[in-house]
Amino acid sequence: MHSPNNPIQPYGGSLCNLTLPKDEAEELKQLAAHYPALTLSQRQNCDLGLLINGAYSPLQGFMDQETYESVIQNMRLPNGLLWPMPVTFDVSRNFIEKHDIKEGSSIALQDGEGFMLAVLDIESIWSPDKQREAQLVYGTQSEEHPGVSYLLEKTHDIYLGGSIKAVPQPDSYVFGSYRKTPTQQRKLFATKGWRKVIAYQTSKIIHRLQRELLLNIAKEHQAQLLIHPTVGSTKPGDTHYYTRVHCYEAVLKYFPEQITSLSIMP
Repeated sequence: MHSPNNPIQPYGGSLCNLTLPKDEAEELKQLAAHYPALTLSQRQNCDLGLLINGAYSPLQGFMDQETYESVIQNMRLPNGLLWPMPVTFDVSRNFIEKHDIKEGSSIALQDGEGFMLAVLDIESIWSPDKQREAQLVYGTQSEEHPGVSYLLEKTHDIYLGGSIKAVPQPDSYVFGSYRKTPTQQRKLFATKGWRKVIAYQTSKIIHRLQRELLLNIAKEHQAQLLIHPTVGSTKPGDTHYYTRVHCYEAVLKYFPEQITSLSIMP
């Protein structure tokens, strides 16, 4: 819950924003033109977006090996802060060898259209034991688990860790009005004067039962509702996110407008 009179502090104490000021971003673009470029997978693009806008605060980049080991073994960052799953960046061995990537190297991260989103300054390079990671993170090595299946079948053999420097991101033309950053969401709460906020995070379509539960919870706590679904990389068999977002738009009509807001995340 969130109260503007006594707002909850960002996780870890501060809300990160990894986007550089305009002049520094222009300089970074010029430098990045000489860096090896990597086109991101959908999952990497989602993780990068959440790092850049501060949703993964206090992380300021993809986890290095020390942080990765701390998280998969203890579910905590090295400073003791609870963090249940690693946020890693995988690349192929061929990419490493082709571009002679070393600790201290930098690579340009681009989307599928070739837009340069950010630069990763590499601080750590290692080959994870993915079977061990699967067991520690998911509690199983069975590929019937969608997380394990993705890890073992689609994740490359090399992880890179390091800090992120981002340029201003291109506008999203697909449901852009619903893609609010943590900073924008906090500002919206303050503008509306919402004293308490209950967030409902889901990757499923909302049915009548969920609606009734949410309204009852909001009434019980005298709170407002943030419908906060994930629309990025989800598990196989999930309804396509275009369809789901249209369903969220439709179901909003059955929630009181003055207490309900919709914001989607990758």
